[in-house]
Amino acid sequence: MRSHLLNDLTAEHYRRSVTEGVERVAAKLATTDRPFTGVTVDALAPRIDAIDLDRPLGDTGAVLDELEDVYLRDAVYFHHPRYLAHLNCPVVIPAVLGEAVLSAVNSSLDTWDQSAGGTLIERKLIDWTTARIGLGPAADGVFTSGGTQSNLQALLLAREEAKPGRAGWEEGAALAKLRVFASEVSHFSVKKSAKLLGLGQDAVVSVPVDHDKRMQTVALARELERCRNDGLVPMAVVATAGTTDFGSIDPLPEIAELCAQFGAWLHVDAAYGCGLLASLKYRDRIDGIERADSVTVDYHKSFFQPVSSSAVLVRDASTLRHATYHAEYLNPRRMVTERIPNQVDKSLQTSRRFDALKLWMTLRVMGADGIGELFDEVCDLAQEGWQLLAADPRFDVVVRPSLSTLVFRYVPAAVTDPAEIDRANLHARKALFASGDAVVAGTKVGGRHYLKFTLLNPGTTTEDIAAVLDLIAGHAEQYLGESLDRAS
Repeated sequence: MRSHLLNDLTAEHYRRSVTEGVERVAAKLATTDRPFTGVTVDALAPRIDAIDLDRPLGDTGAVLDELEDVYLRDAVYFHHPRYLAHLNCPVVIPAVLGEAVLSAVNSSLDTWDQSAGGTLIERKLIDWTTARIGLGPAADGVFTSGGTQSNLQALLLAREEAKPGRAGWEEGAALAKLRVFASEVSHFSVKKSAKLLGLGQDAVVSVPVDHDKRMQTVALARELERCRNDGLVPMAVVATAGTTDFGSIDPLPEIAELCAQFGAWLHVDAAYGCGLLASLKYRDRIDGIERADSVTVDYHKSFFQPVSSSAVLVRDASTLRHATYHAEYLNPRRMVTERIPNQVDKSLQTSRRFDALKLWMTLRVMGADGIGELFDEVCDLAQEGWQLLAADPRFDVVVRPSLSTLVFRYVPAAVTDPAEIDRANLHARKALFASGDAVVAGTKVGGRHYLKFTLLNPGTTTEDIAAVLDLIAGHAEQYLGESLDRAS
């Protein structure tokens, strides 16, 4: 079995195996004509259940044949122009190359003695990102597994920063006084983080949004004032730069002013909108982000990186001390005075992949402008898609996009029952997924079911959007026709 260990003696075996796998995937990408096959759980599960993991096939080719049957054939392919569902992007080739390198070398980014140059590359990319944001010379950060972890760490730091100097601070009782403010369309990880951090059930205050799905600053000011008057502590405000459902961007400058006035930590969740940091056309849409105390970025959304590639950035590097623990077997305190850079001193994780290498390879091959051009393309496409929807009487579109998301629903002329229209839209989404012709997402707006295009593929065209809208309308009309037949 030593023949399968990657080392100097098996380098040629490694080359042949990886090449064979790459060729299989390349062939699949070249011949995939739709984003999904429509396979069902009931059809796929028995094939996987039938595999005996205690009886290895022993041959790479045979395993790849099996993988074709249980995974590759029926995978959901984000690179296809009619995958329009979630915040999944097609990935750029330099990043995939980086993924291959980091997996083979297998550096762990927790300590210097496990990563060497990997540590310095990650730190360089953190500095590059904080400079793009404008956080200032004292800024720092660390790569994370994704936006949920980034938001959790940011709120951990905010919680700890809220403690010092508070009169009569007693851990249990005082935690119940902390409040986090986020818009009603913010990411669910804000509430999840509050629960994990031991805050009270009512810790997250939901702030109403305006017609464009942006946090209402008047309502935020009112809630902050109420918090202070009730003897509670405004721990943090989470502003969103690119909400999951709408791509809406909260008014960052005004929110920053309120945070300064009420002494609240400002966290900007830019997991989606971080692509604007590289944009050549729309960077001004996140003006005010430079005033944040912490920022979440997901390079694996709008920087076209493979999952996972995310980071949490902070204005004041010293606040990262709240995530620092020292262990003699890993990162003893003496290493700080010896100026040995250990990233575990900043991270919630210990063992951690060298995910930063993917972004490094991308920047060194394409440059930031190359990334920005791709993101600008999908933002432009969303504007064109909005114009199509706004001009089409079959559909009701919610808001004009700030990024690359369109939320809409099919509204038949002959049906007025909102519940029946809900069912028609739900059916259209499910039928489209089952056909494999396209993949779209769904959400609720005002308690009603809507559909969603999340446009992150520069290869998608307005013709693709128009074709998918026709498919949606066709499925919905078929459902409504059958519903009328059943009713009669």
